[in-house]
Amino acid sequence: MTDMPAQAPAEFWEARYRDTDRVWSGRPNGLLVREASDLTPGTALDLGCGEGADAVWLASRGWRVTGVDISGTALERAAGHAADAGVGDRIAWERHELGRSFPEGSFDLVSAHYLQSPVPLDRRTVLRAAAAAVADGGTLLVVMHAGWPSWQTEPPFDAVFPTLEGVLAELALPDHAWAVETKETVRRPSVSPEGVEGFREDNVWRLRRS
Repeated sequence: MTDMPAQAPAEFWEARYRDTDRVWSGRPNGLLVREASDLTPGTALDLGCGEGADAVWLASRGWRVTGVDISGTALERAAGHAADAGVGDRIAWERHELGRSFPEGSFDLVSAHYLQSPVPLDRRTVLRAAAAAVADGGTLLVVMHAGWPSWQTEPPFDAVFPTLEGVLAELALPDHAWAVETKETVRRPSVSPEGVEGFREDNVWRLRRS
């Protein structure tokens, strides 16, 4: 494994989106669907929204969503996806470099999927800000990769993957104010760009603020 070259996060992610017609599938993350389908729609904050699939899914189910990403190109694509889906009026898009700036307000759902980056990201600061943005009775949903895909025999760069207990320690949430509703590792199918079938494991945390 090698270290990634030093690069400003905004520059890295903007290039990632700008240099590719589409980065993600356009479908909502499966663990968002699993964990949020039973929640009563309200206000939602989607951190690292990318091209907007999760935000569009939430809006289509009645949520009023704020989608946040570091890349202007990603946000432009997300807005187009929302307009095509007929939910553009239910989503506000904001550009933030999380760890340096954060959306204002409180939300009934704060969703943070795969806030993992080969360039610097202050995950602890972001997760604590995410928890602070959850309204009373609201939900914090965090999903992160637990390791490389099974077919990734030569990882492209050094990475430390978060553990179930490690993220809870980073959050440092008081037990009397939060209930852990989901804390588990989920294995899902994963196929390499060359078509090699395998799996990848993700860690998921769903916490409710009392």
